[in-house]
Amino acid sequence: MSYEKVAFLADRNENAQAALKLHEDRYTNAPIADADVIVALGGDGFMLRAMHRHMSLKKPIYGMNKGTVGFLLNSFTVEDLPARLARTETATLHPLRMKALREAGTEQEAIAISEVSLLRQTRQAAKIRISIDGR
Repeated sequence: MSYEKVAFLADRNENAQAALKLHEDRYTNAPIADADVIVALGGDGFMLRAMHRHMSLKKPIYGMNKGTVGFLLNSFTVEDLPARLARTETATLHPLRMKALREAGTEQEAIAISEVSLLRQTRQAAKIRISIDGR
């Protein structure tokens, strides 16, 4: 597939910001709303935040590692980005929807792309029930 309009996002770290500058010097940085693809420059955490933040746009996100770990991401290079994007294989994610019921009866919902965390303010045991598709 050909992605002509690319929107670049970068984490706040120095390496990701430098990578953003290299890409903006070489390629046009399209507004996210007009882009065919989003290129995320950062680490795994930044990629997951980009996915959460922009999933409603239903645009592919191509991540390049400019963070610490980056095991979810493609290797970084500024060279030949259009050809790299054209060779990609799109994977559609179907994230889990987490719904938590608080003791007071209120609900909290969130999308779980990588994980769900439960943090307690006290050291007491938590009662947890997990159901998937009603089971």
